[in-house]
Amino acid sequence: MSTEPSHEPKRKEGYERRDANIRALINFGIGLAVLVVVVIFLMRWMFGFVSKEEPLGPPPTPFENARTLPPQPRLQVEPHVDLKAYCEEQVNDLNSYRWVDERAGIVHIPIDRAMDDLLKQGLPTRPQGQPNEVDNVPSAGTVQVPNPIGRGGPCSYLAEGSPGAGK
Repeated sequence: MSTEPSHEPKRKEGYERRDANIRALINFGIGLAVLVVVVIFLMRWMFGFVSKEEPLGPPPTPFENARTLPPQPRLQVEPHVDLKAYCEEQVNDLNSYRWVDERAGIVHIPIDRAMDDLLKQGLPTRPQGQPNEVDNVPSAGTVQVPNPIGRGGPCSYLAEGSPGAGK
């Protein structure tokens, strides 16, 4: 018995000894061609069906500058401008006079004036000896009360004296 390893390969390397199955390749090619033709006819039928169900309307003329808008809901083109307009509307509502209910005589007054009137009039107080119900109110950030959206809300950048004001 020899202890030297044998360097002869167990299998001879070389070329492929049998040919490809021509019949299977031809059947695959014919099947693929039939599938492509069927898909083309199905797509043509589908486009015809969809164009009958939802026509696009008359084609636009090159002289027409009107832009047709897609149906609702639409994406905001400039959300920062929309937010600024919304916040300015909220600030105007806080600083203006208007009727809330004219029949009942309820008027909306600016918030600064309302705070001054409240300070002049005074806050209502509870009689001595009654239990304090404020202790049972959960603080912000607990499970019962969610955290607010920032310190001043989405419009806090408009407040005077805030770090982001005027940027």
